[in-house]
This record gives sequence, structure tokens and C-alpha cells, in this order.
Amino acid sequence: MAVSQDLLDILVCPVCKTPVKLTGDKQGLKCSTCRRVYPVRDDIPVMLVDEARVDPS
Repeated sequence: MAVSQDLLDILVCPVCKTPVKLTGDKQGLKCSTCRRVYPVRDDIPVMLVDEARVDPS
């Protein structure tokens, strides 16, 4: 089971409040503004700043 579209529609980056999008490998949620990628573990988004990594691209 993947992250539901209803949940994706309401999730935003906790830093800059930009909506996040599922990464291509479906292992994270990426913010297009600050480029943070929040992990998805066991189909649960982990929206903690300390758990995010910054994607250089």
C-alpha cells in the first residue's frame, strides 16, 4: 500500500509550507522550494525536519 493521494493532497513541507510531491522511487516526499526530501517508512511519511535530507538537484 502506498501513500494515499488524499494524504498527499494535504501534506506540506514543515519548513516552508510548500506542498510536497512523491519522489520517483516512492521512498520520499520532496519539497520543490527548499529541496528537502522527507522519508516514507512503511507507507508513513516522516515529516520531521531532522529526518529530512536536502537534495542537491
